[in-house]
Order: sequence, then structure tokens, then C-alpha cells
Amino acid sequence: MTSFVDLKFINKVSSQLERFKEKKKYLFNFRCPYCGDSKKSKWKSRGYFYRVKVDMFYKCFNCGVGTNLANFLKKIDHNIYKEYVVEKFQGNTKQLKNTSKFDFRPTKFVDKNILDDLKKISDLNNNHPARRYLTKRKIPEGFLDKLYLCDNWQKWVNKVKPGVLNVQHPNNEVPRLIIPFFDTNDDVFAFQGRAFGKELPKYMTIKLDENKQKIFGLERINLHEKVYIVEGPLDSLFLPNSLAAAGSDLDLRIRPENQVYIFDNEPRNKEIVARMYKCIDSNNNIVVWPNDVKEKDINEMVISGKNIAQIRDIISKNIYNKLSALTKLNNWKRC
Repeated sequence: MTSFVDLKFINKVSSQLERFKEKKKYLFNFRCPYCGDSKKSKWKSRGYFYRVKVDMFYKCFNCGVGTNLANFLKKIDHNIYKEYVVEKFQGNTKQLKNTSKFDFRPTKFVDKNILDDLKKISDLNNNHPARRYLTKRKIPEGFLDKLYLCDNWQKWVNKVKPGVLNVQHPNNEVPRLIIPFFDTNDDVFAFQGRAFGKELPKYMTIKLDENKQKIFGLERINLHEKVYIVEGPLDSLFLPNSLAAAGSDLDLRIRPENQVYIFDNEPRNKEIVARMYKCIDSNNNIVVWPNDVKEKDINEMVISGKNIAQIRDIISKNIYNKLSALTKLNNWKRC
């Protein structure tokens, strides 16, 4: 039987892997983080996790890199790598001796001023490229003081959480939009860096507290009212009482009828369709976009000219659950 620990840590690192998906049992596919995969097509994914006996390995069929899971994790996320080694080899003192040069004590992030080195988008000149980018995307002005500019992603990340981006790479030494995740006490427990250009991965989400779910918007949510759950943090800024799942499955511990899941309008995306089926199985409400909506997500709808009232009306008229949700989803995924 394949190691439960291997599968657990593949799932843990999956949010940092672009176009990650499970092809079948013990086979996972995504864009290679070593070579960046195809420069001509953002859809090509030639990196794979696969099983050999009871362990998982990595292989890229573009650059040819092949390695075990431990070395892969060491490249992608050093903290996850250290957790993996401890959990994988706990009780095996012989193998642990070989890794004794690392400090496996859990890192505590208590600095509440991690954003002090960054510039608020609201403080930038209207002609600044970062502010123009958000203005072009029609992000509500009232949220610009919650978004930040980082001039050098790798340098800042390694200062906040040392060792996360160990490998020098041109795609890391660039400016990124910083989207902080605040908890109900207004403390930052995670952040997302969004590329302004074509750097890959486009989104990188880093947790400071591994015990918390990657949920964006907790500091402004009212769980006693209907909660709208979207995929991207920026999309959540356009809807009232909205959270972003940021690629994770949420456990809000509220009644299913008080939750509405709104996925991106990508019927050909097998991962999105699978998550929609999972929501239906859990008796949650989901939005199934009508055929006349061509935009991929809420932000694109706003950019195309739809106002918030129109979008909310489309959402309210296309909320389904149980059998009606199954029927709509089976038709939608064929579009």
C-alpha cells in the first residue's frame, strides 16, 4: 500500500503546483516547477507524481528531471519538506540521523508587522503600474488599502518565512501583488503573491500558520448570514459577505443552506467539476452559470461591463442544490 504520508504531503504541496490534478489513483499531473514547462502553451503539464512499489516519485517529461518525493518537497517548500521527513521517518532513528543537520522544531511566526516593509496600493500614485493594474481590473477602491506591492517577491518571502524560496529564479525576483489573509483577530496567517506579468506560477500562497485553512476574508465575514464562497480572493471583493477558498476545501461549520459555492465558469475544467460534485454530495448550494455568461469569473464579468447588481441577480437566479444541482451541472459541463 502506498504510504499515507506521501499522499498527505502531495496534497499539502498541491496548492503551489500550477494546474495540479489527479489523473487517476496514484498518478498526479501538473506543470513542472523545475523548468516551468512549455513557454508556448500555458495548458501543457508534463510533471507527474507516480507510484513505485509503496513510494511516490516525480518525473518531468519536458526537462527530464526525476527525483523522489523528499527532494521534490525540499525544492518547492523547505518547511513542508522538514515536516515530511519527520513524519515519514519517525521511529526510524537510523534514517533520522542522516537528516540531523536540519532543525525540525516548528517555526512560530509571531511578527504581526510583516506587512510593514510593503507599500499599500492605496498609497501609490494613480499612475503607478501596480495601481493602474488594479484600476484596470476594476477592483473596488475601498479594498486598495488591504492590498500591497512587494518589489522583490523572493527577498521578502524569505525574510517573512525563511527558506521558503531557496532556489534563485528570475520568476521569483520580481514584483508581486500581495494579498494578505487575515483571521478574525485581524492577524495575518497567510498571504498570496500574484504575478503582474507572465511569471509562473501566477499565484503562490504561503501559510504562516499551518493549522489554519486558506480562507480569505475571515476578518469581514458574518457567519450568521448567507456566505458566498468563491475561488479567488480578488473575486470575493465584489460580493457582500464573501470568502475565497484559495484552492482548499472549506469547513465553516455552518448549516449547508447558509453557504453558496461559486466556482469559476470553466465547464471543461475537470478539477472544478469534481469539486462541484463534492459540494452537491455535501448538500451545499452551488451556482451553475447559465450558457449566456461567457466570462471565466466574477472579475472578468465586471471588466466586461456587468455591474455588481447584475452579477448578484445572475447568481441569485442560478443557485441549485441536490437533484436540481446535479441536473444543471451535468448539462453545464458539456458546454
